[in-house]
Amino acid sequence: MTALNRAGWRPEMNAAGGADDNVTFTGNRALMLEEPLIFEIGSTDTTGVDFDEPAPAADLGSLMRSAPIGLPGLSESETVRHYTRLSRQNYAIDLGLFPLGSCTMKHNPRLNEKVARMPGFADVHPLQPQETVQGALAVINELAVWLIKLTGMYGVAMSPKAGAHGELCGILCIKAAIEARGEDRRVLLVPESAHGTNPATAAFAGFTVEDIPATPEGRVDLAALKARLGPDVAGVMITNPNTCGLFERDMKAISDAVHAAGGYVYCDGANFNAIVGRVRPGDLGIDAMHINLHKTFSTPHGGGGPGSGPVVLSEALSPYGPIPYSARYADGSFKLVEEESAGEEHPDTFGRMTAFHGQMGMFTRALTYILSHGADGLKQVAEDAVLNANYVLRSLEDVLDAPFAGSGPCMHEALFSDKGLAEGFSTLDIAKGLIDEGYHPMTVYFPLVVHGAMLVEPTETESKAVLDQFIGALRSIAMRAKNGDPALKSAPHFAPRARLDETLAARRPMLAWEG
Repeated sequence: MTALNRAGWRPEMNAAGGADDNVTFTGNRALMLEEPLIFEIGSTDTTGVDFDEPAPAADLGSLMRSAPIGLPGLSESETVRHYTRLSRQNYAIDLGLFPLGSCTMKHNPRLNEKVARMPGFADVHPLQPQETVQGALAVINELAVWLIKLTGMYGVAMSPKAGAHGELCGILCIKAAIEARGEDRRVLLVPESAHGTNPATAAFAGFTVEDIPATPEGRVDLAALKARLGPDVAGVMITNPNTCGLFERDMKAISDAVHAAGGYVYCDGANFNAIVGRVRPGDLGIDAMHINLHKTFSTPHGGGGPGSGPVVLSEALSPYGPIPYSARYADGSFKLVEEESAGEEHPDTFGRMTAFHGQMGMFTRALTYILSHGADGLKQVAEDAVLNANYVLRSLEDVLDAPFAGSGPCMHEALFSDKGLAEGFSTLDIAKGLIDEGYHPMTVYFPLVVHGAMLVEPTETESKAVLDQFIGALRSIAMRAKNGDPALKSAPHFAPRARLDETLAARRPMLAWEG
C-alpha cells in the first residue's frame, strides 16, 4: 500500500501496515502540513456558495459563457484552511533572518505600521480635492526635506514607485538636461559592478550602454572610465556602495572626470542603507540618485507592500525633475511644486512619472522611521549594518572563498564564491542546504563578476546571537560541501517540496492547470 506525496517521496507501508520512519499516510510531518493545489482540493462542477439559477437575459449576448469556467468549488472552511496553510510556508522577515544580498530586507517596525493606519493616512484617496489633503502633502514635503538633507542634494521627485522607476526618472532628467544644451549624447557608461536594472533602464530611455570593467579588487577601473569619456557620453550609472559590497573610493574622482567631459552621474541608491547619515552623495558629485524607501527606511516590500523610489537631484538637474516636485529655494526654504504652478515655478520639467504623488503609505512609514531614529540614529543604522556584514565576512572567510576580502572592510554585504568546494558541488547546493536549516537562501549567482557568487546582507536589525546561529549553519553546510557530502546534492530534505528541476521549470513552465 502506498500513498503519493507531492513532495517527491512515497511512504511505503511496512509489514505491520504502518508507515516506515519519517513518512506518514497524509504526507504531513506533524505541523508541516502537505498542501495540494487548490484544483486538487475542490471539484470544478460544485461551488461552496448557493446561488439562485440566473434568469435568461437576452441583452447579454456574447457575454454569456459558452463553456464551464473550470474553477474549483470549495467550502468556506476549505478555502480558509488552504490559504492559511500556504501562508505558513511563506518565509518572512518576521520569521527569521533574510540574508538576501543587494536587496536590504530589514525589520519593519510596528510603529511605522501603526502610524500608516491612522485615520487620515489610511483613508486618504488620490482623487480627493487638494484642499482636503493638505496634511498628507505636508507629510510628503517633510519626508522630501529629510531626503534632500540626508543626501546633500537640491531637489527630490517623490512620485517614482520603485527603484527601477526611480532610475528611469533620473535618466530622463539627464536626457532632458542634455537636450536643453542642444547636444546629442547617446552613450551611458555602466560599470560591471552595477545593478542589473541600470543597463536596462538606460536602454529603455534610448541610450546605448557600454560596460566599464572592474579592477581585481572589485571597484570601477577609473583609468578605463576616463579613457572612454567623450562628447558622445551622457553620463555614468554607478552603484555605490557597489554590488560587490565595496565602497567606491574613487567616487569623487569619477564624478569630476564625468563632469569635466560634459556628462552627468547617476547613482543607484539601493545600497544607501550602508552610508545613510555617514556620507552625503551630493558631496561626492552625484547628480541623481534614487532611494528605495523599502530598503533604507524600512517600509515593507516584496509580498509586504509596494515599493517607493524617490529621486534626489543635484542643482544642475533639479530644473528638469518631474512634477510634483519638492525643491530647495535660495532662501533655504522647501516647497512642494504642484502641476498647477509648474509652468511658473518649474518650467523645464520633463513632465509626470505617475498620475498621482506616489505611495502615501510608504511615505508615512519612512518618515516615521526617520523621526523615530533621528539623525544620530540613522548614522548608527549604517554603522551597525556595516559592522554586521564584516562580522559575517570574517567569520566565514576560512571556510568559504571571499574574493574581495583582501580589498579591505566590506560595506553592507559579504560576498563569497563556490571556489574550493568539492568537485561537483556548487553555490546551488549551499543555498538548498540553508533551506533545511530554516533560512531563506542568500542571493546566489549575483553579481555576475564573481563565479558562483553568494551575497549575504545581514542588515543592522539582526542581533549577534541571530548572526552567530546563521554563521554556524552556513559553516556547517560549507564544510559538508567541501567534504563532498552526497546528501547535500539532494537538499532540501525537510522542506514541503524536494529539490525541483529549475531548468525544466524555466523552459517548460506550466501556465495553466491540466487536471
